[in-house]
Amino acid sequence: MEYNMKMEITPSEYKILIVDDVMSNVLLLKVLLTNEKFQIVTANNGTEALQKVETENPDLILLDVMMPDISGFEVAQRLKDNPATIDIPIIFLTALNSTTDVVKGFQVGGNDFISKPFNKEELIIRVTHQLSLVAAKRIIMAQTEELKRTIVGRDRLYSVIAHDLRSPIGSVKMVLNMLILNLPSSMIGPEMYELLTMANQTTEDVFSLLDNLLKWTKSQIGRLKVVYQEVNVVEVLESVIEIFSVVAGMKNITLKFEPTSCLEVYADIDMVKTVVRNLLSNAIKFSNTNSEIVISVGEKDDMAVISVKDSGCGIDESDQKKLLHSDTHFTTFGTNNEEGSGLGLLLCLDFVEKNGGKLWFTSSKNTGSTFYFSIPLLK
Repeated sequence: MEYNMKMEITPSEYKILIVDDVMSNVLLLKVLLTNEKFQIVTANNGTEALQKVETENPDLILLDVMMPDISGFEVAQRLKDNPATIDIPIIFLTALNSTTDVVKGFQVGGNDFISKPFNKEELIIRVTHQLSLVAAKRIIMAQTEELKRTIVGRDRLYSVIAHDLRSPIGSVKMVLNMLILNLPSSMIGPEMYELLTMANQTTEDVFSLLDNLLKWTKSQIGRLKVVYQEVNVVEVLESVIEIFSVVAGMKNITLKFEPTSCLEVYADIDMVKTVVRNLLSNAIKFSNTNSEIVISVGEKDDMAVISVKDSGCGIDESDQKKLLHSDTHFTTFGTNNEEGSGLGLLLCLDFVEKNGGKLWFTSSKNTGSTFYFSIPLLK
């Protein structure tokens, strides 16, 4: 059997427990492995071996199969039954070569076999191989723990940033909304009005980003639960459309919504509003001035289907595959060079799926896009 080295190890950093009731075997193994700079601990029987494992915490055990008190197979079984010692690799030392014994050894948790009499090169290769696996596993565990800490820290940072900034930005947004409604261009001049319009749009975008960031972070760390309730989806759409009518008006865009029926769904109303808000925001961003956005709602297969259709710049066919995938994090600029984060659609996808629905879209370059999402109807 050939072994490839998994990684380089420093022998002096690893402790090996040698267990054999034949003292000459113990001494031989000790000399061979000490020469390789390994730390060595010895035991003369199974009972002593179990005690040494507890006190010495070895990285590897060379375990004789045939011993007078407790067999090597039984010692291995006890070690594998103990959560504290289950991961210590065991190489059986045996003069037995039958298939039954080999199978038994692996069944009780053995990692390898070395036949007596020992071959020095084989011994060192097998021992080093097992310890290289131990080293690799420890590195992976350490990196996993570091990654967990990094993710926790990142999510905490995102949450703090979004939460602490959302409130003051919200206040600035309301002030700018009031100013732009009460200070027409004729009063403050076209240049100042344009600056005020830009500031208002910027704060709207920043507030939306912070709101998405806060909700996305909470969703990813499991702190955002779905609260199902009976929801009139038409009323939800009307409330969001009313809010966005001002934003759309700045680009002379008409929001058209003519519901033909009242649909009740069973969903989280805040999540539904967030999805509609993001889809409408995107539609306005990618629509041309003096155009129309059509919002529709219908039902199909026990689902309410909501669509937001624009006649804007559309999406290249090559770029369509990048949407709705967190690994690509695709984003682009709107018709007035509005900048996006790419987070809104990912949040929509997450929220729709959490409510038992689906999100999809159709789009053609320079023709427009239609985004759809479905929500289960109230039964």
